Amino acid sequence: MGKGEETRLAVLDEAARVARAVGLGGLTIGTLAERTALSKSGLFGHFKSKESLQLQVLQHARARFVDLVVRPALAAPRGEPRLRVLFDGWLRWEGAPGGCLFVTAAAEFHHQPGAVRDEVVRGERDMCDMVATMFRAGVADGAFRQDTDPDQAAYGFNGILLAFHQAFHLLEDERAEPRARQALEDLFDRVRA
Repeated sequence: MGKGEETRLAVLDEAARVARAVGLGGLTIGTLAERTALSKSGLFGHFKSKESLQLQVLQHARARFVDLVVRPALAAPRGEPRLRVLFDGWLRWEGAPGGCLFVTAAAEFHHQPGAVRDEVVRGERDMCDMVATMFRAGVADGAFRQDTDPDQAAYGFNGILLAFHQAFHLLEDERAEPRARQALEDLFDRVRA
């Protein structure tokens, strides 16, 4: 990896931190220049526009999420163990200052048509499909009941994480994590074979 690519990745790491705090709409090349001690013109050379910056931040954050949350889950045995590792990693991801960039972006762009919204939607669909696939594998392996609807189970799994996001970040509820974990246990109790 060359110096230019290393710089771009470092800038995207910082941009993701900023976006978690102020949203993608509040992320500007000027703010990023101040935070990274790089010139606006140099950053503009990397990103060309605010929309391009937003898209690259989403893609970079998704790659980091895959590395930190998804890959460890895929290394666990299929079924409940894999979903538990995914859940634990997702809670750690959510626990970062500002919370989950994807939840923030979904709230921010849900009524704003364009390339950024399309990227957010694509990423959310991919996440839902991934969780449903994990439940589907658990059904196929006999870990979950045969009448389990993997898409409904994934809906519940994702709902728990969204409730955690709100309780932890907005309500500052110190019971957010134990409640999320209990909700996951309740979900597994319903689908476990």
